[in-house]
Amino acid sequence: MINVNIKKSTQLNAADNVALALEDIAADTFISEGRLKVLQNTPSGHKIALQDIAEGEQIIKYAQVIGFASIEIKKGQHVHSHNCSVGELNHDYDFCASYQQAANLTVSTAIKARTFKGFRRANGKVGTRNFIGILTSVNCSATVAKLIAKGINDSGILDQYPQVDGVVPLVHGAGCCIKSDGEGYASLQRTLLGYASHVNFSATLMVGLGCEVMQISRLMKEGNLSHNEHFQTLIIQDQGGTRKSVASGIEIVTKMLALANQCERTDQPVSELILALQCGGSDGYSGITANPALGVACDLLVGAGGTVVLSETPEIYGAEHLLTRRAVSEEVGQKLVDRIHWWEEYAAKNGGEMDNNPTPGNKAGGLTTIYEKSLGAVAKAGTSPLNGVYLYSQPIDTKGFVLVDGPGYDPCAITGQVASGSNVICFTTGRGSVFGYKPAPCIKLATNSGMYQRMEEDMDINCGDIITQGVSLEAKGLEIFNKIIAVASGEQSKSELNGLGDNEFVPWQLGAQM
Repeated sequence: MINVNIKKSTQLNAADNVALALEDIAADTFISEGRLKVLQNTPSGHKIALQDIAEGEQIIKYAQVIGFASIEIKKGQHVHSHNCSVGELNHDYDFCASYQQAANLTVSTAIKARTFKGFRRANGKVGTRNFIGILTSVNCSATVAKLIAKGINDSGILDQYPQVDGVVPLVHGAGCCIKSDGEGYASLQRTLLGYASHVNFSATLMVGLGCEVMQISRLMKEGNLSHNEHFQTLIIQDQGGTRKSVASGIEIVTKMLALANQCERTDQPVSELILALQCGGSDGYSGITANPALGVACDLLVGAGGTVVLSETPEIYGAEHLLTRRAVSEEVGQKLVDRIHWWEEYAAKNGGEMDNNPTPGNKAGGLTTIYEKSLGAVAKAGTSPLNGVYLYSQPIDTKGFVLVDGPGYDPCAITGQVASGSNVICFTTGRGSVFGYKPAPCIKLATNSGMYQRMEEDMDINCGDIITQGVSLEAKGLEIFNKIIAVASGEQSKSELNGLGDNEFVPWQLGAQM
């Protein structure tokens, strides 16, 4: 008996020589309206050859090169890591070629008029949450920071301050035994400064040991920070040890609570939102459901004057030419290319390869090469012009679509995006990531309905219904846009309801640890 499965695969572009399986497809099933016999069992989210592909020939998906046949591939065979590999790409960066087309993006007057309930700070910036942060200059002060927060949180005093979202200790494993004028020091310094003045913190306390390389006094001087009611410091060695430091810290934070409780949410334009874009545990559906739907939401936000922030530079590798063509200027486009070259050199000198990403989970979900993963990942950023490229944790000083350099490791990349100013996060996932990122709320978007149903308590929006129910990208994008506004206004995301976000502060550690 012939098993004909007409609808459960799709060719994403007429130029593609592979189809995408929309469910597990057994060998000997006929697809493509009965014209193609699948020769091997092919899991959902994976690829099937639509034609014979010679060894060394390009494999095309999204009308772009995702790899090269490492052996001869027969029509109907499963295409994956066993017969597809990366090779050298010679992309034409064609700086600014499609900028004008991207710049013609328009949204309705109603979208532009949308507002959210945010916290307007004295410097004019607007937060989506109202936390008090406890930061550390070095790992040696991590326990004291945690004990200060525990002392506050366990005391029940927060019940007296309903406008305060909580006291958050953000600790890390660096801050000493690094070159004091090196790249690693500068990156960590930018990160700490970005969090010390983050708009989602009403006030911050920074705790140091006293003898570390990352001296708080130098940090304050070079970052133009000064002691005031919104920023205080505490040095353990000066205080006389752990117990005395914890007691002093609790006293400082208690005073900050009354100040923070005076803040109230008021109507603010959506142009004050700075949305970090992230994907983790991606799969073969990421590039056709959650990521392009998020791209629609991003176009709405940019059209309303807001900012969207792409990161994970290694995960645009092989797709960077799509962004350089949208660059507002050749200078901006070249900055992106320079970061790509930096990453090539960084990977090589550390004995790695750019194709070390995708991860095993990504590959199980159907992603074969970094090129394929990147082409799906850039869809998160919509179609608007690329207005800026920033170093890790560098403050964002322009509106619209920008990129903040960072690794593909999700907690580390988001730490840089938040330090750069992001006040809300959208995170797409196909395998099921369960992160939170205080002080910024994180919205999780499921790429497929199966995972959403298994992990509904962690997922805010199901984008799998784009496949299962035929929901349009435009409709799903508007749903995401509305959810961003709701969460920015105080609605708790699933990550927040699950208590996530205290342990994902992961500054990028660069350079030699001596």
